[in-house]
Amino acid sequence: MNFCLVLVRPRDPNNIGACARAMGNFGLTDLRVVDPYPPVWREAVSAVGVSDILQNARCCASLDEALQDVHFSLATTALKNREIKQEIIPLPHLNERLAQAPAERTALVFGNEKSGLSNDDIERCDAVLNIPTASKQPSINLAQAVILTCYELSRRPDFAAIRAPGQGPQLPTDAQKEIFVAAADILFEKSGFKTDFSSAQRKALLRQMLARQGLSREQLFFLKKWAEKLAAKLP
Repeated sequence: MNFCLVLVRPRDPNNIGACARAMGNFGLTDLRVVDPYPPVWREAVSAVGVSDILQNARCCASLDEALQDVHFSLATTALKNREIKQEIIPLPHLNERLAQAPAERTALVFGNEKSGLSNDDIERCDAVLNIPTASKQPSINLAQAVILTCYELSRRPDFAAIRAPGQGPQLPTDAQKEIFVAAADILFEKSGFKTDFSSAQRKALLRQMLARQGLSREQLFFLKKWAEKLAAKLP
């Protein structure tokens, strides 16, 4: 599914830049700006790392023009003082609803910072997307609404993050554990520590400790080098 983000009559260039940055964070690139406020908005300093999204953004004269090639459109708005006639989709259910939508281009439509979308803009869209908020403060800053929505889209099963969580630490093999056990036993012998134990007893104790601690390969290598270094300094 392809997504485009439509900003209708935005006023602050830095808000446009912040929206572009939110898009870039979550892999969206298709930005459409309807009748932006006159100041130069393609050079917004808030578009850190995503100047290409601003430069390639489509400037449209009307919402109709912005939605020409769209198959499903969502008007994002607070519900307070609104008489909504379309289907209302809470943000946490967005991906569930999109699974039933046409697998083509979907538009996420946002209004300006001062008044949001007009009633005509909302009625022009297929459904309404609502970000649940506390009743005391129902409206959300434009850039914040965009980043929340983009984040929700990133929870789709087919979303590919640029950076996936790293794998867990590599665990040492039995042979690597035995190398450390041997090095530590030499240190015990040279330092006179636990000489009341036999070598076999010391090694058995070390193996039990290693089994419980779950040290990574890197941590075990560090301890081995430490034991060897200390042993080398002893007569």
